[in-house]
Amino acid sequence: MAPSDLVDRIQQEWARAYPDLDVAPIGVLGRVQRLAAVTTHRFDRNLDRHGITRSEYDVLGALARADGPIRASEVVSTTMLSGASITKLTDGLAKRELLVRRRSERDGRVVLLELTDAGRALVDVELPRRLDDDEQVLAALTPAERETLAGLLRRVLSSLGE
Repeated sequence: MAPSDLVDRIQQEWARAYPDLDVAPIGVLGRVQRLAAVTTHRFDRNLDRHGITRSEYDVLGALARADGPIRASEVVSTTMLSGASITKLTDGLAKRELLVRRRSERDGRVVLLELTDAGRALVDVELPRRLDDDEQVLAALTPAERETLAGLLRRVLSSLGE
């Protein structure tokens, strides 16, 4: 029987090469990784037109979701980026006037970050486009299937301590 997709083929190849091992996890995690790679590549291509990286967009997105200025440490906790990268990324985004960095009036040691109008405009353009693209990726699933898949993936991540 011919493989139905790339992951099936890879899984079958591993099974042939290592017949004593259970390669079943490749069927699930291989598809999760493949899906992540494909959607990430599509997203990166779309961000290229704005001259920003995915990590920079993640920072802008964190600020767009916030109710107001937030500390750099809060951006770290919501983006999975390191504190050092946040500093470097925010420097570049500030130079391009997509965000502003300022000291807190209450505690001068705390740096607050906030989107500029240009940063907000970029997110306002890119988020609907990204959601549209994601919708196309998931079009083969019914709403109930999407909910089931999300729940199953949530349970797997929870088992990892996420």
